[in-house]
Amino acid sequence: MKILYFCFLMICSSAVFAQNNSLGKSDPAAKAILDNVSAKFKTYKSVQADFTLSITDANGKVEGTKKGVVYMNGSKYRVSISGQEIYSDGNNIWTYDKSANEVQITKFDPSSNTITPQKMFTNFYDKDFLYKLNGETKEGKKTIQEIELTPVDKTKTFYKVLVGIDKASKNIVSTKVFEKNGNRYIYTITGMKTNTNLPQSLFVFDAKKYPNVEVVDLR
Repeated sequence: MKILYFCFLMICSSAVFAQNNSLGKSDPAAKAILDNVSAKFKTYKSVQADFTLSITDANGKVEGTKKGVVYMNGSKYRVSISGQEIYSDGNNIWTYDKSANEVQITKFDPSSNTITPQKMFTNFYDKDFLYKLNGETKEGKKTIQEIELTPVDKTKTFYKVLVGIDKASKNIVSTKVFEKNGNRYIYTITGMKTNTNLPQSLFVFDAKKYPNVEVVDLR
């Protein structure tokens, strides 16, 4: 599950030693854009987003690309990427590794800094980053606004995150994480559906569908 967890850890985790932005000032224009993105996302009853995760090394060589999909409905979510699955019904989290045919179950704690996909699209930036608007570029018919975020906590393994936002739809379309060792993790939204009917069973791991699965209950 390393790749999947890394994606969320880099983008939306709250720093253990988080400090406030008194160490520097963020760009008000960037904050206004991010606030609009967060507000727009919160209007969706449900979201299904297809994405790719590309990893390049310090020399620019592509080490791998994975395709995945994330489903979200309120506090519930499911993430699927190349044989790896994470389910959450808002109370429990199931982490399934297909190669090992093993699922780990943990309790969801809303009062903690538990990582969820929802944080990627909302106010993940509030406390742990300084941010600025780098400008706008054209990608086909879309105008993409690029916002650069730098972590307040300088002990993190990454030093910069670039977030691409569709100016018209106010949706995040890409996130690029720059590690200090030169590696880059590029997360790209390739399609999004909102306000569709998602069955509640989608967010619960059904062991009956995985013969001989090893269940590790850590609750």
